Amino acid sequence: MKLYESGEDYLEAILCLSRTGASVRSVDVAAELGFSKPSVSVAMKHLREGGLVVTEPDGSLKLTAAGLAIAERVWERHNVLTSLFTRLGVSPEVARADACKIEHDLSQETFEKIKAWVATMDRSEG
Repeated sequence: MKLYESGEDYLEAILCLSRTGASVRSVDVAAELGFSKPSVSVAMKHLREGGLVVTEPDGSLKLTAAGLAIAERVWERHNVLTSLFTRLGVSPEVARADACKIEHDLSQETFEKIKAWVATMDRSEG
């Protein structure tokens, strides 16, 4: 399944919402991302068909192992990039927004170098 940026955003949102401990429903994802409920319903159908999300009998959404792996990869990129941008003096709000834009398109090689640099900075500050 070819996963586009929006699909990665949906998976990341489900991951983040699930970490609150509450069950995640399509309306929660819609509210989190600012999308309409019908748009989220269509996206969830595609993600289910792609084997990335399952809908439980109670209507809650769960990531499959494949969906979780993608969501965690995107979430890690988001956090590392946000950290980098805030270290450069970017406001937290802009840093998060820019990280969300870049996290999908950055090469793995470049991301690994940024991640290593941010880790080095964390160690030198600690």
